[in-house]
Amino acid sequence: MTTFSAIARHGGRWLPVIGVSALAGTLSTLALPIVLGKAVDAIVMGGAGGTWLVLSASLIAVGVLVDLVDAFAGVACVASTTAWLRNRLIRHLLAAGPGRRFDTGDLVTRVSGNAVDAAQAGPALVTVWMAVLPPAGSLVLLTVIDFWLAVAFVAGLTLVALVLWVFTRRTAQVITSYQQVQGRIAARLEESLAGARTIAAAGTLHDEKRRVLRELPTLHDQGIRSWQVLARSVAQAGIVGPLVTVAVLGAGGVALLNGRITPGDLFAALQYAILGAGLGGMTSVFSRLARARAGANRAAEIFDTKPMSYGRRALPDGPGRIEFRHVTVHKGESTPLRDVSLTLPGGAAVAVVGGSGAGKSVLAAVAARLEDPSAGEILLDGVSLAELGHASVRNAVGCAFERPTLVGGTIADAVGMGHDLDTVRSAAQATHAHEFVSRLPRGYNTPLADAPMSGGEAQRLGLARAWHAKRLLVLDDATSSLDMVTEMQIGQTLTTDHGRRTRLIITHRVATAARADLVVWMDSGKVRAVGPHAVLWEDPAYQALFGASA
Repeated sequence: MTTFSAIARHGGRWLPVIGVSALAGTLSTLALPIVLGKAVDAIVMGGAGGTWLVLSASLIAVGVLVDLVDAFAGVACVASTTAWLRNRLIRHLLAAGPGRRFDTGDLVTRVSGNAVDAAQAGPALVTVWMAVLPPAGSLVLLTVIDFWLAVAFVAGLTLVALVLWVFTRRTAQVITSYQQVQGRIAARLEESLAGARTIAAAGTLHDEKRRVLRELPTLHDQGIRSWQVLARSVAQAGIVGPLVTVAVLGAGGVALLNGRITPGDLFAALQYAILGAGLGGMTSVFSRLARARAGANRAAEIFDTKPMSYGRRALPDGPGRIEFRHVTVHKGESTPLRDVSLTLPGGAAVAVVGGSGAGKSVLAAVAARLEDPSAGEILLDGVSLAELGHASVRNAVGCAFERPTLVGGTIADAVGMGHDLDTVRSAAQATHAHEFVSRLPRGYNTPLADAPMSGGEAQRLGLARAWHAKRLLVLDDATSSLDMVTEMQIGQTLTTDHGRRTRLIITHRVATAARADLVVWMDSGKVRAVGPHAVLWEDPAYQALFGASA
């Protein structure tokens, strides 16, 4: 099932309501000309047309009621489908992990704006299909009134259908291009907002503004194109639509003169011709359908991203022994890890060092199973990470980063991630976050929004959040913003945690490497050397990593 079909089907109980109300409206619309025609004939013949006029008023009332029901059901359907689609998109993105190929700003556009467009799929499809019924019903009824009226009607209606077909194709292309440009602009804006302080400090505000808005003329051009397509189609429909009325009216006049139809029949035929011509005014409905298709395609691109899969195995007892077997990672045209084979003893503090681009962070990411290698496998205590269940991996492995993103309502939520307050406090004390948290007005219950923090304080909370890991603690430059004293205290805590779990520490600091049980020296995506810091220090190239010279 395509994404568009899945989204359309999710309208569920609202789609039948929309369909039934639209059908009731169509039937009342088709019946009204006949009833009015009977009233005209009754008046022309000198009879009483009151009954027919009352029936006409009833049909009009039904049409108004149907419009109200259709409007309510349409809004409710789009709202519920939008919520469902956004939920699915966010869940899929979280399951896909950090390896997704989309920029954050573009994702925000897809999940917020494009999801609303895609949610129009069900109501738009129902409306389009129901839009076919009035012309089809008009054709049948015109055939009943007079065959030549139906011939004239079909001739004009063919031109109207051609205009709508061309309009739909052009609109879908233009709207897709517009949404793509909009997503690129949003991605650049998100990057600029994240680096606002850097931009201000560098004095590059005007350059950054130009970079973000560089494609604004392109967005303007795509918007103009969409309006041009709409205007051209409306103009064409405005020309072709009246031709249907003129053709039917001409054929009806001839039939009336020849005595084949009555004045009431001519009146009814004219109303059916107007219904057929009104199909040309359905450009807004087809535009809505085109936007829904474009939005659904943007959602499909996200769903095409393969989420990380998990096995069912539980983690056996063990000290946290990590084994890399011929691990290779490809990212686009680059290969940040190249055939890495490495075994790290359980319970050890392992420092990973290397120059910029050496592959340290990628090694940490695959060790923590934040992403999967392109080739090879990683084993934790003898079991492949890919075979472990999600809960087993996340209970066993904790991660802390250079720039942690803290989520949750309060400090306790951000650190605990479901753990009780005593566990949260213990982790905060181990990472020396307790000192500043206890000074906050509400302590661990302080809302994150009311707790301004320095980069070092945020890093300490990130460390505390990862501290709950049972088997492996992965720290990707997670102490870089700490002051020297705090970094030394945390470093001592990390390196004296003997036997409890393995600690994989990405670092640029010589003191951290010196305190570690083992050092992994990365260079150009490969392991250059493994050994104690004191042994590696004999190599001048190793010393140069820390700015030292032999």
